[in-house]
Amino acid sequence: MSEPIKPDDIDAVIHERVRLAIVAALAVSPQLSFNELKEMLGLTDGNLSAHSRTLDEAGYIVVEKAFQGRRPHTTMRLTLKGRKAFQRYLETLRQIVDRGDQAMNDSS
Repeated sequence: MSEPIKPDDIDAVIHERVRLAIVAALAVSPQLSFNELKEMLGLTDGNLSAHSRTLDEAGYIVVEKAFQGRRPHTTMRLTLKGRKAFQRYLETLRQIVDRGDQAMNDSS
């Protein structure tokens, strides 16, 4: 029998629903602007700022601030560390689902 999956095996930084949505969106785009993410995910400025700060502090995303003309322009992208963490997160979820499927099939 394989090792049990413990709650600590699930990345708590990514697992929070807003951060999961941010990471998932960035996993399929080279980068997104703050406004694109905010609109795509239906978040407030403060909510996106707080969650992106947590991801940035974990080293999962890079937040780049610049100006386009006189207007501030913030972009975000997933780092290699963030991409690997997201891949591990998805693999852990797949293991949980696969074991659940196996348990259901074994009990049938």
